[in-house]
Amino acid sequence: MVSDKVAIKNPTGLHLRPAGLFCKTAMQFKSRITVQKRTRHEDVTANAKSVLSVLGACIKSGDEITIICEGEDEQKALDKMLQIVKDGLGE
Repeated sequence: MVSDKVAIKNPTGLHLRPAGLFCKTAMQFKSRITVQKRTRHEDVTANAKSVLSVLGACIKSGDEITIICEGEDEQKALDKMLQIVKDGLGE
């Protein structure tokens, strides 16, 4: 299992189009990929391969998320997921 934190730069956060790109990228990997977001009252976990799950996490611009990858291509998956978030998810 590997994980890392990253801040969302996209001005609209992970809403429909950026969430679609995020999930499409996650689906390229065999590893299980999850996203965690901490709030004041709870921790929210989303399946990175499900658009509805990612949208349900209500990830906004400026939020810090943790991307967790578990599986045979976990490091490659984590590197790619971090890169697309840092690149702004197609701003």
